Amino acid sequence: MNTKNISDSVIRRLPRYYRFLGDLQAGGMTRISSRELSERMGLTASQIRQDLNCFGGFGQQGYGYNIQLLQHEIEHILGIDKPQNAILIGVGNLGRAIAQHINFESRGFSLIGIFDQRESLVGQMVRNLPIRNITSLDEFCRENLPTAAILCIPKEAAEVLAKQMVPLGIRGFWNFSHYDLSLNYPGVIVENMHFGDSLMTLSYRLHNSE
Repeated sequence: MNTKNISDSVIRRLPRYYRFLGDLQAGGMTRISSRELSERMGLTASQIRQDLNCFGGFGQQGYGYNIQLLQHEIEHILGIDKPQNAILIGVGNLGRAIAQHINFESRGFSLIGIFDQRESLVGQMVRNLPIRNITSLDEFCRENLPTAAILCIPKEAAEVLAKQMVPLGIRGFWNFSHYDLSLNYPGVIVENMHFGDSLMTLSYRLHNSE
């Protein structure tokens, strides 16, 4: 199946489908129609069918979708069933909260290393992992081959570390710094997370709502 031409908007809806289907399973449901799913998610039934048809459809005429099987298919599409090794850099308040409270394993990743430049933090345990000195990053990456990095560091540090990590095999960044990695590394997959942008979007919607 050729997935190169699937739009980013479709891909960004897949985790939401996955989450809703999990909630439906937890509630004891076994199947659902596109119309019923659309009512729960605030999408049109046509949109749901179009999205899922990008990957094969998975529905049956007159039956709808088998919830468990559809969630399994989306899990496979998202790669959740084949976790990627990830490292986290920056153990401030944000980095520590992400390390402790995000369920990486259920979202396609295994957190295998945590790093910080502050010597006072080195050796402390977070999520049953020791905080390592950032100076050991090269050696760790060569030995453990992580493919993703979570950046919870200032903009200036992110710019420097990206140059170091890309040659070490890091192909994806979950980036909480204000450095827009995708501008300088077009071949690397980047999710730039800007809390301020999201808050300003909320401001716009509040000011322009009826």
